[in-house]
This record gives sequence, C-alpha cells and structure tokens, in this order.
Amino acid sequence: MSIPTPHINAKKEDIARTVLMPGDPLRAKFIAENFLTDPVLVNNVRGVQGHTGCWKGVPVTVMASGMGMPSIGIYSWELFHFYGVENIIRIGSAGAIRDDLKLMDLVAGQGACTNSNYINQFGLEGGFAPIADFTLLSAAVETAREHGADIKVGNLLSSDNFYSAPGCSKMDLWKRMGVMAVEMEAAALYANAALAGKRALCLCTISDHIYRPEALSAEERQTSFTQMMEIALDTAVKMETP
Repeated sequence: MSIPTPHINAKKEDIARTVLMPGDPLRAKFIAENFLTDPVLVNNVRGVQGHTGCWKGVPVTVMASGMGMPSIGIYSWELFHFYGVENIIRIGSAGAIRDDLKLMDLVAGQGACTNSNYINQFGLEGGFAPIADFTLLSAAVETAREHGADIKVGNLLSSDNFYSAPGCSKMDLWKRMGVMAVEMEAAALYANAALAGKRALCLCTISDHIYRPEALSAEERQTSFTQMMEIALDTAVKMETP
C-alpha cells in the first residue's frame, strides 16, 4: 500500500518512531498543545488527529486511535507496516474490575484477554495470548517509579462491547480470573505488533469502577490523565536512548 494510506494522510517522515495513542482525538490535541515542543498536525482524516513534536528533544507522535479494536487495528496496522513506527503506547481509560483499584490509578497491561474475534483473522490453530512487549513494559514501569507512581501491572480485558444486555455480562468471571480492568483496544494492538515484529504497550488510567458508582466526566478523561501522559512520554525518550 502506498502512502498516504486510506486513513492517514501524513508523509512517512512526519511520523515518529514512537507513537502515543489515546482513543480520543481531543486528548491527542491536549497532549500536543501542553507537552510537545513545536507540535505539527500531521493527520486529521476523519477527525482522527495526529500531532508530531518533540519531548525532551526526542520526536514523538501523538495520534488518536478511535474506540474499539477495529479502529485501533486499522491505525496501528498502517503505522507499523507503512510508516515505520517501532513503538506504540496506548494511553487510555479503563474500568476497574479489581476491588483494590480506585479512580485515577494507573495500570499497565502485561496481557490483554479478549472476548473479540479479532485474533481469528491470523488463522492460528489455538488461542493466541496478546501480551505487551517486555522491553517497553519494563521501561514504562521504571519510568512510573521515577515519577513516584504506584503502577499496577497485570491482565486487562479488551472487550468488543461497552454495554451488555441484561443478564449477559461475564464480568464476574473475568474478575475471578484476576483481570484488573476492562478497556476496548489493547488485544488488537498487541496482536498487530506481534505480527509486525514491533513493540506495543497499553497504559490506562482508571476512569470508573464496574462494581462501584464511581466515574470521571468526559472532560476529566480528556485533561486529567497528565501523570500517565508524562510517563508515556518519558518512556518514549527511554526507547530512543542507546
């Protein structure tokens, strides 16, 4: 496929080796305007904003993924295969399942369970376990500790559905298996990275709790995840350091 792709109209040199990928285009815009030096809008197809600038002298692209595995599947595929991207760090929100998690806690997806059929496209004769790249995960955990953040590492659930029909939720079963939190993108991102031989990681801030009436507003999700953003940016710098 030639560049630009159907979903990204940037030139190849416009995209950095490391891409931070929030779901929300407005969160991508917020990061670019508040953290990056000399950010440039390099993509806005379908309003999915991508900005490239520098953080501590290192080029970084921040580009939205949209919601769900089909959406991040498209953007991460094109970035890995056509734009030479080596690292994608998803920086999103997640609903806590574990009892000890609270609003604004930071979690890193060592693995990503899923109820999706996304993995079936790869034709495997068994169940593929989508996992984060260990080098990227280790760098993020080290960075979080440098920031004084109590990051939780474990399994996430990447769900194809945000809402469940009455009586059809299986969340109790996932909780019993030790899954920390639920989001909607990591499994597809990890699978695409595995196929491409690239690195991927999902960092999430807890925005609500599945078992308690707690939730952040849309504006809070857009602008208050600054600790996660800085950790992801500093991780990007580590990935460029020999």
